[in-house]
Amino acid sequence: MTPRLSFQVLGPLKVSVDGRPLLLRSARQRTVLAVLLLTPGRAVSVDALADAVWHSDPPATARNQIAICVSALRKTFRDEAGVSGLIETLLPGYVLHREGHYVDVADLYESAAAARSAVEAGDASEAAARFEDALALWSGPVLDGLDGSALSGTVGRISELRIDLAEEYAAVQLQQGRYRSVVESLGPVVAEHPLREHARAVLMQAYHLSGRRSEALDCYREGRRVLVEELGVEPGAELRELHRTVLAGDGRALMRAAVVPDAVAPDTASSAVLDLVPRQLPLPPEPFVGREGELELLRRIVPPGPGYSGGPTAGVAAICGPAGVGKSALALHWADRVAGRFPDGQLYLDLQAHGRGCPGTPQAALDRALRALGVPGTSIPESLEDRAALYRGILDGRRLLVVLDNARSVEQIRPLLPGRGSVRAVVTSRDPLHGLAGTLAVARVELGAMSAAESLDLLAATIGEHRVTAEPVAAERLVDLCDRLPLALRVVATRLLSDHRWSLGQMAARMEDRRERIGVLNPGESGLRSGVWLGYRALSVQAARFYRQLSMLEVPDVPAWIGAPVLGVTPAASEELLHQLVKAQLLEARPAHGGGTRFRFQDPLRLFARERCLAEDSPQERDQVLERVMAAVLTLVYAAQEQLYGRGEAPQESPAYIEPVPGETVSELVADPIEWFEGERETLGALVAQAVRDGQAGRAWLLVVGTVPFYETRNYLEDWRRTAECALEGARRAGHTRGAGTMLRSLGTLAIYQRRYEEARERLLTALVHLERTDDTQGRAIARRNLAVCARFFGDIAEAARYCEESLVLFRRAGDYSGLSHALGLLAQMEIEQGNPERGVELSNQAIEVSYEAGSLRSRTQNLYRLAEALLGTGRSAQAERICHDVVGLARGQGDRLGEAHGLCALGEAQWRQNEPHRARASLLRALRLAEEVGDRFLQARIIIHLACAEAIRGTAGAGEPLDWAQEEFRTFNATMWARRAGRLREVLESHDTVRPIEGSVLVCLLADG
Repeated sequence: MTPRLSFQVLGPLKVSVDGRPLLLRSARQRTVLAVLLLTPGRAVSVDALADAVWHSDPPATARNQIAICVSALRKTFRDEAGVSGLIETLLPGYVLHREGHYVDVADLYESAAAARSAVEAGDASEAAARFEDALALWSGPVLDGLDGSALSGTVGRISELRIDLAEEYAAVQLQQGRYRSVVESLGPVVAEHPLREHARAVLMQAYHLSGRRSEALDCYREGRRVLVEELGVEPGAELRELHRTVLAGDGRALMRAAVVPDAVAPDTASSAVLDLVPRQLPLPPEPFVGREGELELLRRIVPPGPGYSGGPTAGVAAICGPAGVGKSALALHWADRVAGRFPDGQLYLDLQAHGRGCPGTPQAALDRALRALGVPGTSIPESLEDRAALYRGILDGRRLLVVLDNARSVEQIRPLLPGRGSVRAVVTSRDPLHGLAGTLAVARVELGAMSAAESLDLLAATIGEHRVTAEPVAAERLVDLCDRLPLALRVVATRLLSDHRWSLGQMAARMEDRRERIGVLNPGESGLRSGVWLGYRALSVQAARFYRQLSMLEVPDVPAWIGAPVLGVTPAASEELLHQLVKAQLLEARPAHGGGTRFRFQDPLRLFARERCLAEDSPQERDQVLERVMAAVLTLVYAAQEQLYGRGEAPQESPAYIEPVPGETVSELVADPIEWFEGERETLGALVAQAVRDGQAGRAWLLVVGTVPFYETRNYLEDWRRTAECALEGARRAGHTRGAGTMLRSLGTLAIYQRRYEEARERLLTALVHLERTDDTQGRAIARRNLAVCARFFGDIAEAARYCEESLVLFRRAGDYSGLSHALGLLAQMEIEQGNPERGVELSNQAIEVSYEAGSLRSRTQNLYRLAEALLGTGRSAQAERICHDVVGLARGQGDRLGEAHGLCALGEAQWRQNEPHRARASLLRALRLAEEVGDRFLQARIIIHLACAEAIRGTAGAGEPLDWAQEEFRTFNATMWARRAGRLREVLESHDTVRPIEGSVLVCLLADG
């Protein structure tokens, strides 16, 4: 029989096979599995998995590490459970197939659906049984014990479902007369969620119907206190009416409220109103896919069915989002699905005054609504107040749905919102409609772009799955070019359907050209353009100019201060303008790394803004945007670099390209330089590419020079390579000898970091040829210092020393004390490796003194590390340990995870050399974790060496087993000295009697030479 796996997420994550627990030791594996379990049967992208594992801050190696993690999960299920094919690779990531296996959250959804169907059918006993099945599945909070901050959205929806089910179950129990059971089950829910008014109302009814009137009144008073203190609002109509009923002691009224739906016959006094049932809903766009989470939120406003004791928590749903995101499609699709729950009809009011350039007035909308409800034109009052009063009076007591589409503002829709009773309203708007808060119970749906999977599903459902399957890469590219906006996707699909000669690849190729994309997405004055135009035309002159010129920056997003260089305004004015654009739904606002807000265009909206910029701004105005922004960014980059590292390797000509940023922005933004860089990393890379394309090669390579120290500190080696290669190409095209030489030098330095020394030497020698033709003394010094590093690796110490001595002369001539400090530290390392640790100590101390003169914290940290290595070579392990603590603290303060890992590695070595293996093991495990995060496998192998030593001193069996992996890694990097050390250590540990600990002095001798 095929083994059956069981997965539980409704509580602590548990996995078992045929009843036998299956242990997943890795936290990353548990997180990846949890994400896949929460979306069974649907592909989850690698990016989404990486965000979950690293809390939206994945390392450069995230994709590889996720692949390794999934491979480990597959191996576990295959080896431990005999199950294959559970997790399948499916672009853009992975999908979990639960067929044949048990997943408790899937069981939850099935039981909840069965319970609700039974309620609608009037079968209270069956409904109660199914609710009990659903609620019994929980054994604690969802994914209890797992850091689920990155899964908070899905976890929150499942947790919310638990509360909904508890309320619905309690309503069924009231209908069955099980009042005490309601008190027992719902009391803890109300205590945990005191703002849930409907739950409190059901609990009040249960108290009163079971003869506990005083407790019912206490329940109301506590609810009112919480609502007033926390939200500043009084209880809603349902609670207030129940309170009056309990005070009056009317048990029969309470019983009716508990078992009778809240549908009421229309007021017969409205004799002027005909018995009409409006059916005004337009046909929803077809096909409709995805948006399951949003549809679940809208469910909150559906009137209660049979067996429910009161109304839902919200009477209005507000669907907000930018043009083209599918607000109307979602509203109409949902309204069509639930139309049967509104037997008194459905009103549809489009509040956009087409062709007049202004929104429809509330008076005009009320006129249409009243006529649809049967009021003769002669009986419709003139004033807005009288029309609104008549409208609310007619709706009172009806079960009717009102769809208010394309609303402009809260003021426009306020007279159109229903009053009490079972009338519900759904509003769509580009305005956030924040003014509804505090006056109405609102279910808010913030609608963004569709997921990549949903977008592909929409495309396939529209043009045919066979066409998407035949050209999967082109289909994914079309989705990206449409920015996953449903309207844009529907426009493209229509074009593809109208002419079958167009392949998906041809359409994608056409849309790669921005001007062509505008034509595809905006045929005539339809498509996206018409929706965006209304918002753009309502902007002030300054905001419109800002919007246009901002679109000329080809960056993923922008910070709040960006208006300072673009418009020459203060940072505060810039932020205010950006928020105006967000309110008009022309930009998106997103939380920034480390706090604050960043702003981005959806791609089709960027195309519209760029179209307006080409039409309304001169070529000179457009060119100056990038010039001003690049100047401001260079100012910030070099201010951040100087604050953190001293003057460092900043080129002497950089001041020619920078200019002040208004206000206190520079000092405020780079107060934490590493955090600033993290937030701007993608934007900086994009600006390098744009500067090269737009003929600003000089600024491009200067920007790379400024950012490389940050890339180095955080081990963003791919960013380093990509930006330097791009700037190199630009410098060559522009005939900029110094720029080309500087970028070749930078790429050579990168190759050293990646342990590709042959490539590094070739790059650096070519760079030196370029730089010797310039007056760049500093650049020539850096190239020679790095050539010394390569020569040292190849074992040519004499050549290494020659290059290093030459660099010292040039660094002194250039006045670059930071570079001088680095070169002295390199000489110190060479002395240590040649068996002269005392000379190494002397040179390291000189390097540290020079780093103080340079004001370079980075140089000081690195040279303190070299001093610690020198002290270890002289046998002064206790002194080395104290220095290592300084290294770790300084590196951590700079956000330098790689430097911290090196410091912890040396700290662990100093500790095991002092016969303190337990402390050493703790330090080395922290070092290994950091080295894994930054993806430095060479450093990982070195840490494994010292972990083996610490375990051998403890007398741990099998201490040498990981050394095979370390030795193989050293061979991969051509690090023959370290490979020999690992091999010798492995042989000694295998032959040693594992019952007795090994002497630390023996291990020191083994590692003393190559």
